[in-house]
Amino acid sequence: MGIYQLSAFEPTGEKLLDESFEAANDEQAKEKGTAILTEKELLDKTHRCASPSGKLILFHR
Repeated sequence: MGIYQLSAFEPTGEKLLDESFEAANDEQAKEKGTAILTEKELLDKTHRCASPSGKLILFHR
């Protein structure tokens, strides 16, 4: 299990979400990250999810 970092932003740069979660692998993290963004109605906002090694696994601008 690794710790993934999920963030979402307004176009102004204001941070709307900054949280971490655990996932077994990148694919599971993509699913969890998308679920969190959907639940918080942030899927259409600029967002990113980074793996424990710093690799971007989810990104939307």
